[in-house]
Amino acid sequence: MQTTVETGAAPAGMILGAGDVRIWGMTARERLRRTFVRAGLAVAEAPPTSGSVILALGGWVYDEALIATLAKRPGAVLVADDGRAVAAHVPAGRASEAAAALERGEEPGGLVRLSLAELAYNEALRKREAPVLVRLTPQNVRAVEARTFAGSYKGVTDLVTKYWWPIPARIVTRWCAVAGLRPNHVTFLGFLLVLAAFWLFWQGQFGWGLACAWVMTFLDTVDGKLARVTLTSSAIGNVFDHGIDLIHPPFWWWAWYVGCFGTAIVADAPGIALAVILAGYVLQRVEEGIFLRAFGFHIHSWRPFDSFFRLITARRNPNLLILTPAWLLGRPGEGLILVGVWTGVCLIVHAAQLVQAFATPRERVVSWLSR
Repeated sequence: MQTTVETGAAPAGMILGAGDVRIWGMTARERLRRTFVRAGLAVAEAPPTSGSVILALGGWVYDEALIATLAKRPGAVLVADDGRAVAAHVPAGRASEAAAALERGEEPGGLVRLSLAELAYNEALRKREAPVLVRLTPQNVRAVEARTFAGSYKGVTDLVTKYWWPIPARIVTRWCAVAGLRPNHVTFLGFLLVLAAFWLFWQGQFGWGLACAWVMTFLDTVDGKLARVTLTSSAIGNVFDHGIDLIHPPFWWWAWYVGCFGTAIVADAPGIALAVILAGYVLQRVEEGIFLRAFGFHIHSWRPFDSFFRLITARRNPNLLILTPAWLLGRPGEGLILVGVWTGVCLIVHAAQLVQAFATPRERVVSWLSR
């Protein structure tokens, strides 16, 4: 028989046990407290006198989605892969009884099991992956850190971010977490490198400019992962980070043009390439926005081809992969022209994706990652 709970106020959150093993520079208990707060729960030291309460073992690491979902499921119990009950959403009057059962590793009676499988798809990160739910011990800290870091990574992104940065980014992210650095500190350093790369490209100092640009792209990976693994992301930080990401690339390509050909823009091959790059950057974003508004998810998550094409589409990192060897070969101007050609190709591909989506029955336009 399912337990019923009064609806209305958000449930309270209670942490059971010590949870003193440290992960990402904080104890498991502190991580769970942050998870409760981010789910909109008031953290209580004792059971409330009314309403409902979410009980969770302090020595376990929970994916944020698990606690957020449990908060919406009165009368539910969260069970690990080994069958142990590790969290439950119960009426306040059952808190003591349910807490004792959880601390014994038993399942409180009368509750419905919460399925981990139904939470495997993460639309925000565009991937399908089992949520993290594991008991933290001194022996498995590094493995759990690796797992939570992987869980913070977008599944659909460019090839540099997906294949080159994960290992070094995890190392640097841990350094930052242990040192107490905030994600906004890393983002601000990245912003300074954005300005440095722009100025260096403008001056024709392409080698040093590329060095600043590549370090910035690396830090752009670190700041987001640091925010997710330490549960310190914020609305302001999100706007700061994504605002920089959205605005700076066209200025880099314009500065690259100036460094090669001067400030006057004429209707020759480089000038046309720059126009295509700048217009294409805006139009691709418009195409992606139309798809998102029409279908409710990212265009790159629609079909396997769309996710593959995101690896190489004409965004910042793939463009840098064109410009870097062009500079090494002493042909920075030709590199800019190649970026223009590739931007035009990608613009056409995205337009074709839009046409295909609108020509497909609406019920069939769903992310292949959610199936």
